[in-house]
Amino acid sequence: MRTDFVRIYKSVHTWTGILTGMALFIAFYAGALTVFKEPLARWVAPPAEMRPVTLADAPQLIARTLAEHPDSARDFTLHLHDAEHLPARLGWQLRPADGDDHDESGVRHFAATLDEGGAVQVNEYRPSELPGFIDTLHRVVGLPFDTDPNRWVMGVVAALYALALISGVVVLLPSLVKDFFALRVGRNLKRMWLDAHNVVGIVSLPFHVVMALTAAVFAFHDGIYALQDQLLHDGKWGSAFQRPKPSAAAAQRDPAAMLTPQALVDKAMVFAPGFVPSMLQYQQVTGPRAVVRVWGKDEAAVSPRARGGFLAIDPYSGKVMSSDFLPGRQSTGNLVISSFFALHMAAFGGSAVQWMYFVLGLAGAWLFYSGNLLWVETRRRKQTREMPEAPVQRRDTRLMAAATVGVCLGCICGISLAMVGGKWLYALAGPAVDATRLLYYAAFFACIGWAFLVGAARSVVPLLWLACGLTLAIPLTSLSGALLPASGLWAHASWASLGVDLTALAGAVALAIMARVTARRIAAGRPDSVWSVPASTTAPVATANQS
Repeated sequence: MRTDFVRIYKSVHTWTGILTGMALFIAFYAGALTVFKEPLARWVAPPAEMRPVTLADAPQLIARTLAEHPDSARDFTLHLHDAEHLPARLGWQLRPADGDDHDESGVRHFAATLDEGGAVQVNEYRPSELPGFIDTLHRVVGLPFDTDPNRWVMGVVAALYALALISGVVVLLPSLVKDFFALRVGRNLKRMWLDAHNVVGIVSLPFHVVMALTAAVFAFHDGIYALQDQLLHDGKWGSAFQRPKPSAAAAQRDPAAMLTPQALVDKAMVFAPGFVPSMLQYQQVTGPRAVVRVWGKDEAAVSPRARGGFLAIDPYSGKVMSSDFLPGRQSTGNLVISSFFALHMAAFGGSAVQWMYFVLGLAGAWLFYSGNLLWVETRRRKQTREMPEAPVQRRDTRLMAAATVGVCLGCICGISLAMVGGKWLYALAGPAVDATRLLYYAAFFACIGWAFLVGAARSVVPLLWLACGLTLAIPLTSLSGALLPASGLWAHASWASLGVDLTALAGAVALAIMARVTARRIAAGRPDSVWSVPASTTAPVATANQS
């Protein structure tokens, strides 16, 4: 390939990466955590206080809840298994009439159980915003709310991200075979970082291609569907997926005549032997269009959503109404569409694939962080023999270095602080206070402000230690809850919650290592580097010849 073409593609790769790198760091770091969204929800959830109800008593619970709270008939969920983040077996939500489908801020949550006398007991509760907020950071590249305009911003970032991937591959093609696994460790730190950046990028290229394409589809899918409806289906596409509306004289149905939850579960497992149900979603159960979605997973098949797929059953007759979203039983067309969701959300292959996505997500975050650092090193002004003192670095270089440090480490600090603060605020102030967003953005902008105030070199090590300390506070908070339950804190005795603590502990160790290595780099680096802290003593020339 001609050298001038490679130079053009290198410039495209550099600038698309610079324009999107910090947003993609947030998306990938938060996305890696979102792979384990349910364990996060279980870790942050307080111990359940409502009386548990067995599955055998569920029909009684359903009938009495519908009788006393008819608004729940529209859509309620019966969980088949107990978990820390579920306050009761039966629950439903009420959404604002004009609310966005993706916006959870105005949703009211209700949970129902039976007391010792068999009477229904309903409580309104507020689940922690933490899991949903981290997912929002991932889906809209760090913006606070999952709205249409913010998703469009994410779509533009995803398109530029795809362009950076293509141009990066073109740049590496001439030397791909020779330099693929060449990690030249030595005094030339820029070369070592570049080699590591290239190896990680090429090894994880299929993963990044999938993320870029699916993210762009997710960002603009509403517009794509609307355009397709107008151009190909004359505006009638939506009605093709709806059941006929009942007549005005249609009678209401008696929920007492529904099949029991256990019977519905048994029918789903007979229909799909490898399917493992987790919950029943009842919709419009008192009307003629009643349906129950039996949600669950099949690790040997592709799931259309992160929480699995479902089999639609008539709750009165037991007739299977649809298997279009059942893992392993989807049509070819539905499977193609579901694959976009499954590939992006790790909704296949079980826990092994989830851990692989977690590692690839963190590696992707490092890829964007290292890309920005390489840009900074490439553009620094170097010391020459005619210049006894280190040159003044370019303003854009200093600003990019500070922004990279502040945004990336601010994201880590913010998420860790939001996790820890969620538990401590609940212990101190109860469920009425949920400051997840406030804690995250306070830490995020404080880190950015500090980085710009003192510069990248002076801020990076303290911020790494801060990120380490806040991340270490996650398992220490759980330990405090286990040892001092009178404090109001808690620690769930489950593998899911323990996995969160152990992963945070490993992350704190990694951040501590990074802080120590970075401190040595600053102390022993060239004085003309952006990452050099000017010495208060003399003899700058003596250190100029060090690496």
